Amino acid sequence: MTISFKRYCKTMELLNDSALIEAYKKAHAKGAAWPEITQGMKEVGIINMEIYLFGTRLFMIMDTTADFNHDIAMNELAMKPRQSEWEAHMAQFQDSSVEATANQKWQLMDRIYEMDK
Repeated sequence: MTISFKRYCKTMELLNDSALIEAYKKAHAKGAAWPEITQGMKEVGIINMEIYLFGTRLFMIMDTTADFNHDIAMNELAMKPRQSEWEAHMAQFQDSSVEATANQKWQLMDRIYEMDK
């Protein structure tokens, strides 16, 4: 079987405030994310992204093109239209410094198990 994509999993903490968590969920509801943000992700090679929530813990699954270079793509994404504005807007919900980049907030996770591998 040929693998045609790469998968990255990331995690981050939200502030422990139920109103902020609800607002964060609304900001990520279908159709609510700014179109420039989604377009920028596609342009750097992100094929699909899902974010899950448990309490204050976010878990992201990011599928990318097979030739995706994470560091280069994240630096390129940071320069896309409205990306810094989106990051500043999202910072109000996140348990991290306001100055932190998306790459500093979202921590890459190490896969420790893969079924049938």
